[in-house]
Amino acid sequence: RHAVAEGIVPGGGSALLYASMGLEELLQDPSYSEDMKMGISIALRAARLPAHLIVTNAGHEGAVVIDQLMKQPDRALGYDAQKDKFVNMFEAGIIDPTKVVRTALLDAASVAGLMITTEAAITSLPEPKAAPGMGGMGGMGGMGGMGGMGGMDDY
Repeated sequence: RHAVAEGIVPGGGSALLYASMGLEELLQDPSYSEDMKMGISIALRAARLPAHLIVTNAGHEGAVVIDQLMKQPDRALGYDAQKDKFVNMFEAGIIDPTKVVRTALLDAASVAGLMITTEAAITSLPEPKAAPGMGGMGGMGGMGGMGGMGGMDDY
């Protein structure tokens, strides 16, 4: 339904990757303040991250693949992680509905805006990891915590 509503874009993070190139041009604009350029830089890195993570999770060097994609002119070209090769994303069927990509980008910007204007945020602390066991070492039977050891539980 979403693809019918607004069309499709190359998947695998390619659409955002190529969109980030427009952000690079904005970084060169002298009319933007340093704070605005910092925001643009954050958005640029975030737009490149999906494609980078797909490549990295496939066991390859994300920066190298991203650099190769950015240097070539065909905006339908992307990286097929399953086949480990560059392909026309439309022909390979690796596509995303435009509405889904657009909505994800707008939602991320909305959350980022809230975080920037919030003076404090509450998060959960990660649970401490349990110390590694002494593998292969048997316990000493009959010691504390063992039922039936008359009166030991009182200490």
